[in-house]
Parts: sequence; C-alpha cells; structure tokens
Amino acid sequence: PASFAQARIWLDERIRFDPQKPQVAIYNMPFVYRLQSNHTLSIKQLHHALHLTVNKHPSLHTSLHFDIQKNQLMQRVITHENKNYNNNNDMFSIIETTYETDEQLNEILRDEKRNPHLFHLDQGLVFRCHIIYYKQISSNHLLSHKDL
Repeated sequence: PASFAQARIWLDERIRFDPQKPQVAIYNMPFVYRLQSNHTLSIKQLHHALHLTVNKHPSLHTSLHFDIQKNQLMQRVITHENKNYNNNNDMFSIIETTYETDEQLNEILRDEKRNPHLFHLDQGLVFRCHIIYYKQISSNHLLSHKDL
C-alpha cells in the first residue's frame, strides 16, 4: 500500500482538480543550478549520475494506482524488467532547450514549476532533468556559464 503522505497528496490532487484536465501542478519542486563562469559539466556524466541516483532510490521510480478491489491506493516500484522505457531505458526524462532572453528563461522555469503534465505518477515517472542552454545547445556536450 501507499504511505499516508503519498495517499494524502494523491487524494488532495483529485479533490482540488479534475484529474482528466489538471490546470496547475502544486507539487512540482524545481531545483535550479547555474554553473560558475569558469566551470563546465559533461552531459554524459550528468546523465550517468542521474541514472545511478534514480536506480538507487525506489521513491524516484515508484508508481501509484488505486486498487478498486482492495479500495486502497497502492504503490509499485517500477523496474526495467516490468516497463518498456522510451528514453534509453531510463526511469526519468532529460530534455534540452535553449533561451536567449531573461523572459524566455523565466517562462521555461515557470512552466517547470506549474505544468501538470511533466510527471506521470501512474507510470512511475516522477523525476526529470531539464537542461537549459544559453543561445545554443552545446556541440561538445558540456554545460557552461549561463546554462542551467
């Protein structure tokens, strides 16, 4: 069964919002990190580190569904064996976009916080990484200053 906290959040979203037409996400928790001007970060190494982290922590790949027969919210840890993944067999998503102005950056960040379609609790997709490049996507696969 799901924990009390999981059940409370799941139920709260169904009471406040129509699950078929959610309007705003209230539980998205974005974390923004901007690199220092003299630092870079390998996208390949970031992907590998995130993969290890998600695999290590079951809460980052757990689905929730309501079992009608038991009349109870259930959780299930999703593994590579019981799900067909679209993103290189990962249990999280990584997307890459660019921005040129502060307004564009603010819009991207606002969408990350409020978009109700970024995560899928019923599929166990509860973690994602959004890489935001300043002006262009790096050809050397490195993040640098002004990239997020």
